[in-house]
Amino acid sequence: MREISERERRILHCIREWIADHGEAPTVLEISQAVGLSSTGSTAYQLGKLQQRGLISRDRGWRSIRLC
Repeated sequence: MREISERERRILHCIREWIADHGEAPTVLEISQAVGLSSTGSTAYQLGKLQQRGLISRDRGWRSIRLC
């Protein structure tokens, strides 16, 4: 398996920290703002890549991201 990119690493770190601080997962917009991405579409794309690799799972909800 290919190593994850720096952007993916930042997103995973953001999700871990957000859950630790807030007790729930961040929204796509909150992740975008936290890691400095200008587009929620770009963030959603990165989340899809992380999901394909089995590093996160998502359902259809605002705060449905879970770390695997």
